[in-house]
Amino acid sequence: ALIKYGSLLLLVGQMVGLVLLMRYSRTHVDGELYLASTAVFMMEVMKFFLCLGVVFYQSGSSLTALRTEIYNHVWASPNEMLKLCVPSFLYTVQNNLLYLALTNLDAATYQILYQLKILTTAIFSATMLGRPFSTTKWASLIVLTCGVAVVQVSGSSDHAASEDENRNRLVGLVAVLSAACTSGFSGVYFEKILKGSDVSLWIRNIQMGLPSVMIALLTVVLEDSAEVSRKGFFVGYSPVVVSVIIVQAVGGLIVAVVVKYADNVLKVFASSFSILLSCIISAFAFDFRPNFLFLVGAFLVILSTAMYSKPTKKRALAQRGQALPMMRVGSRKT
Repeated sequence: ALIKYGSLLLLVGQMVGLVLLMRYSRTHVDGELYLASTAVFMMEVMKFFLCLGVVFYQSGSSLTALRTEIYNHVWASPNEMLKLCVPSFLYTVQNNLLYLALTNLDAATYQILYQLKILTTAIFSATMLGRPFSTTKWASLIVLTCGVAVVQVSGSSDHAASEDENRNRLVGLVAVLSAACTSGFSGVYFEKILKGSDVSLWIRNIQMGLPSVMIALLTVVLEDSAEVSRKGFFVGYSPVVVSVIIVQAVGGLIVAVVVKYADNVLKVFASSFSILLSCIISAFAFDFRPNFLFLVGAFLVILSTAMYSKPTKKRALAQRGQALPMMRVGSRKT
């Protein structure tokens, strides 16, 4: 029971903590605003070395064994590396989009709109993997779409958004919708690659980490090279910004480990509770005031999550003993 409910707390903490910290770091700025592209690069570097550390530990803390693993799965596997460049690119784009979304949307609205990744994942799963869905699951996707639409038209926002004329709700909406699409496609593409593979989750993330780091650095050069040369790579960095980078890098690793102890009901509860908690904390921290339409939309999104995650009668027993499928660490699929 301790592990089970500890997993719940970690899941909720990861879901809510990153969103609120990122929102705070983008709206409460003393001086220069930090560059999102550099934050994504630092996060990818940290995540890459964390995965290296895990593989080093699993290899018996042997540098020779680690070097052999890296050589066999990276340098001697160019075809695998090439295939993984696609999700690496999409995840890097997705992380940059999340910063853009949370610059223009309050945390609660973002948390709800980003649940559209359930819809995009389902669509790509049906088209790319040929996965069938029950009537209940398709109905839940319709409810989800309606809930998100209601939240969007509600117009609710926090105090930071209302006092800053540079924040654009439409830009935030486009960013979060694009992030949901990249999340759905890259997650399903990654799952398709993993099918029939005996390569560990950590090795896969090292394979994806290398191109992710290079793509993130290229993004810094193409988007913000002038700003970096003029103000410095770490302009606007503060303890809060560093916390965002650490939580984003470590959070995905924590979720990948603890989700194996969380059953389906627990994951749904964590997802639903994170939405409610984001609304409550935003009300106090960001002067967020949800209206009636927002509450209706939030209820529909939470309801759709529960409907979608409900196992079919034929698979209910099988799912209890089913192992956790591999996922891209940091993809925030839960």
